[in-house]
Amino acid sequence: MRNIKRILVAIKDPSARTLPAVRKAAQLAKACGAELELFHSLSQTIMVDALQAQAINLRDYERQQVERTVARLETIAARLRRHRIRVSVAAEWDHPPAEAIVRHSIRRKVNLIVAERHAGRHVAGWMLSYTDWELLRLAPCPVLIVKTPRPYHRPTVMAAVDPLHQHAKPVRLDAEILLTAASLKSALSGAMQVVHVCPPPVVVTAGWVAGPVMLPGSDGQQGVLQARAALEAELERLPLPAHKVAVLEGVARETIPATARSIKASIVVMGAVSRSGLKRLLIGNTAEAVLDALPCDVLIVKPGRFKSPVPARSRGAQLMTIPSQMTI
Repeated sequence: MRNIKRILVAIKDPSARTLPAVRKAAQLAKACGAELELFHSLSQTIMVDALQAQAINLRDYERQQVERTVARLETIAARLRRHRIRVSVAAEWDHPPAEAIVRHSIRRKVNLIVAERHAGRHVAGWMLSYTDWELLRLAPCPVLIVKTPRPYHRPTVMAAVDPLHQHAKPVRLDAEILLTAASLKSALSGAMQVVHVCPPPVVVTAGWVAGPVMLPGSDGQQGVLQARAALEAELERLPLPAHKVAVLEGVARETIPATARSIKASIVVMGAVSRSGLKRLLIGNTAEAVLDALPCDVLIVKPGRFKSPVPARSRGAQLMTIPSQMTI
């Protein structure tokens, strides 16, 4: 996140009347002196039979759609260039959208991806594919998910950290979260709040037990003090600007959004570790759990050694042909 040189904006609909992700990415590009690239992935399925019925060549259709999309992106770029922002545009056939965005970002060596969040709630996210969540899992660079249309104005940047590494995060990830939040705070002339949420004592009740049992090592007050000491030690090692610190007791998926709301945060910076299969289903991902509940934008950073599993080769257009005869 630090030393941002190139920002990629993933534009879902170039014809949309409002593009909050573009507006906020432009703010960041202007503040950081970075280049901005507007990108749209043409991921819709092409019905080959429909093209044949209209006597349209597939390659010509693909080329026409790319040219039309680039023209729309250039209209957006022209408005941004009036503010002395370096802007380029790109559109290509590739699918699914999240992989297409990641592939393009890797080729272009971008430092930040900006995208709008999925409209509505994420239902059964571990079963279904949502572009914003897939970007969080697959992108090797930080991803800013834009949730609100309001432009940044001296924003409060909240860094959500885990100094005791209770969610199995790499040690260096907290430092990256803090330095990223600090760079945002400085670039946007805002404020910075560091927050850590300690899990509450766990109470177990079973039919064969006379009463509730407190799990060992889960004393609430002691945990808060231990977390604050670890957090202060971490903060002392880093060159951070002025900031406030809060260590709270609660459930992360509830307390983080509530805290962001109470301090009127504009951006919450968090870390994510990609998980898969049964382990991910059981443990979950804190970044995903709070995404729906957060009232503001969220910036996700990854461990330094994270490598995207997305194949380098583009999939091209997604084609479908309806058989003229179907046999049973």
